[in-house]
Amino acid sequence: MKRVMAEANPLSLLTFGVAAVAGSFLVHSALSAVVIVLCYAVLAILFVPAWRRLLWRLIAVGFAAVSLWWSTWLLGGHDPATATVAGGKILVLALPGVVVAAFIEPTRFGDALAQNLRLPARFVGAFTAALTRFDQLGETWEQLQRTRRIRGFGPSRNPLARAASVAPLTFGLLVTAMRGATQLSLAMDSRGFATAHHRSWAEPSPWRRVDTAIVVVAALVTIAAPLAMR
Repeated sequence: MKRVMAEANPLSLLTFGVAAVAGSFLVHSALSAVVIVLCYAVLAILFVPAWRRLLWRLIAVGFAAVSLWWSTWLLGGHDPATATVAGGKILVLALPGVVVAAFIEPTRFGDALAQNLRLPARFVGAFTAALTRFDQLGETWEQLQRTRRIRGFGPSRNPLARAASVAPLTFGLLVTAMRGATQLSLAMDSRGFATAHHRSWAEPSPWRRVDTAIVVVAALVTIAAPLAMR
């Protein structure tokens, strides 16, 4: 069951994120929010293959939900039910997209956009290349940190020194990203991306029965569940 997310079509996984947008508007009680989040938790335990890459994403979503619960409770008449609904809406909205986005590869996503949705090849090529470059920003940041540390410009253990080192690292990341974007655009232009209108794709992007089942589960959990609890 852990292989489902790795082998599923990226578009079927994104259905959870799209359905969550509609489902968050349908959450009007604390019970519905808790039930949907519990369903998310069960599905994640059954199908998520690795949790390491999700740690900071889940912490960010949890912090947003807790802060919204606290502010709603503090400014909304100290009503825990209303605060739980507000925090639950954030969890219902953000959790599916945060989880599935961590397991969608840019190249497979581009194949799905071109072959399943029939989007223009030039747009898909540029969009996939941009996603690939964006996915490499974290690795570039670590390389810049190691380079500055080797040259003796690394920050000490002082928190203020670490905060001051963010500005030069950010500038270096910006310069590296712009340089990489220029090289990428020249490489794509030399391979005919600017003039080609019909392209073939190296990897197929089939739509299987499991993808249809994922879409059905996303609709049932995120949309049908809160409607049934009204």
